[in-house]
Amino acid sequence: MKKLILFLSAALFLLACGEESRHVDANDVTLKFGSTWNIYEECGLDENENIIYKGVPWGGLVGNFLEQNMPSDLSGYESVTFEFIDPLPVPVQVVVANKFKTVGKPGLTSLTCYFDGQDVTSVNEIVLQPHDSCNIRISNVYLTPGNNTKWVPTRIWKGECAFENWTGGFVLKPENFASANEGDKLEFIFEVNKDDPETKYWVFKTIYNTTDETLEGNDSELNEWGCASVSSTATSYRIRLTAKDVENLRKYGAFVNGYYINVTQVNLLRKQVSYDE
Repeated sequence: MKKLILFLSAALFLLACGEESRHVDANDVTLKFGSTWNIYEECGLDENENIIYKGVPWGGLVGNFLEQNMPSDLSGYESVTFEFIDPLPVPVQVVVANKFKTVGKPGLTSLTCYFDGQDVTSVNEIVLQPHDSCNIRISNVYLTPGNNTKWVPTRIWKGECAFENWTGGFVLKPENFASANEGDKLEFIFEVNKDDPETKYWVFKTIYNTTDETLEGNDSELNEWGCASVSSTATSYRIRLTAKDVENLRKYGAFVNGYYINVTQVNLLRKQVSYDE
């Protein structure tokens, strides 16, 4: 609460001095991020209304999306983006309403978490969570409207594949990507296996089949072993395909495996844009 008061005091000071906030756009949500998950963390605004966040491992910079104590409906938006003043010093993840997340690796200057296909009709908070101690400066956080965008799924694989401890895995054949285009998404439908209480993390690894090279579309989310993490409550994971991905997937297909995840279906998502009359 003390940190929240300090954050609000900085914002009110700017108003008292007669200065208009630069975060006035309706899609700019920077000023919602004014508290932290951990009491040992700090956050505040500098003179340019940049967020200064001092984080601890698995703490979090919290954006409050409650309106009159009710969660916000963000279904009219397609993503939330964080813009960093300095390259990220540590891995972070953006967690939306504790339902799904996007991971960003060190060196990024921006990180976008896409909402498509996820339920964002009741969002109470969005959190930027570091994997290690860090100082992060954030210039902007904003929502991108996307209410005219629909993603149409085409099923390209169905079955039951339990990865367990890197066992199993399956191949997506090259012909499944004959109609794929840059910007399409590869969607995995799954359940995480929580039978073993010692299992604390769940990851995907996707490579061009018969090679050691991971897909390019989720490169920013990969750890040093080329794996992407998913949360314990996640039921889907998506990779936005690049031109390089499409070319290589048409040539090689993909091999998919991971750690304690049970995959039941894979879809190719294609964007369908509708225009209001």
